[in-house]
Amino acid sequence: MTHNTLISAATLNENINNPKWVIIDCRFSLANSDAGSFAYRHGHLPNARYAHLNNDLSSATTDFTGRHPLPNFTLLTNKLGAWGISNDTQVVVYDDAGGAFAGRLWWLLNSLGHPKVAVLNGGIQNWLKQGYPLTTTLPTIPPTPFRPYLNPTYWLTATQVQNKLAKKSICLIDARTAERYRGEQEPIDPVAGHISGALNRPFQLNLDNTGLFLSAQSLHSQFKKLIGTTAPEQVVHYCGSGVTACHNLLAMEIAGLTGSKLYAGSWSEWIRDKNRGVAKGNAV
Repeated sequence: MTHNTLISAATLNENINNPKWVIIDCRFSLANSDAGSFAYRHGHLPNARYAHLNNDLSSATTDFTGRHPLPNFTLLTNKLGAWGISNDTQVVVYDDAGGAFAGRLWWLLNSLGHPKVAVLNGGIQNWLKQGYPLTTTLPTIPPTPFRPYLNPTYWLTATQVQNKLAKKSICLIDARTAERYRGEQEPIDPVAGHISGALNRPFQLNLDNTGLFLSAQSLHSQFKKLIGTTAPEQVVHYCGSGVTACHNLLAMEIAGLTGSKLYAGSWSEWIRDKNRGVAKGNAV
């Protein structure tokens, strides 16, 4: 059986030593970029490798990009092979933030033509809650070739977003908190507010109070209420830097609303050009 969206701790535990499965720890902190690798060294799921958001899942920032530009896909492809991921591998990704960072690698693998990837529902917290173990042992990894099938239609550029907003041909959804969307607070980026025309759906709404994803039915009804008659393929997600927006994209896939896209540069790229539309408050 292939797992393409979520996987339970119980199912992962049953396959923890499956040679055809690879587990990737994606823990990260925007406040301390070394926190995730530190946590990994001090205890991770058995056989898990570590993927660093800045070093592995993004490329370097420039004066024209957002804070987490898409990675160099050739370098990422090489890293996937070095982590032991082949085109037949079932990949499982996890973090300690409800999937906020693991969702980035889930999306990247899909964009590389590898849909056999699932996010551990509830993350490392739920793994521990179920009584499953951690280890400090680093895995021995036999490298393997990974053949990418990159699909650039998975994401939009700033210019494409501008043009499609002007034509009203997309529904743009902001995954940041309501306070950041409204521009009442902006802890990270130099400009507060949101992209003119965007709706707000904080990614945290995809989770219940135990940190697990809502049911497919609940997610379906909530996203349908938000996007109305817009086809899922015309929905575009963004956030601060193109990371947590993947959480909303994953939630739509769980809900059976397949084919939405990512504005990869997101807010931190959008505000690099003062000619791009910015709004505050609840104004769309």
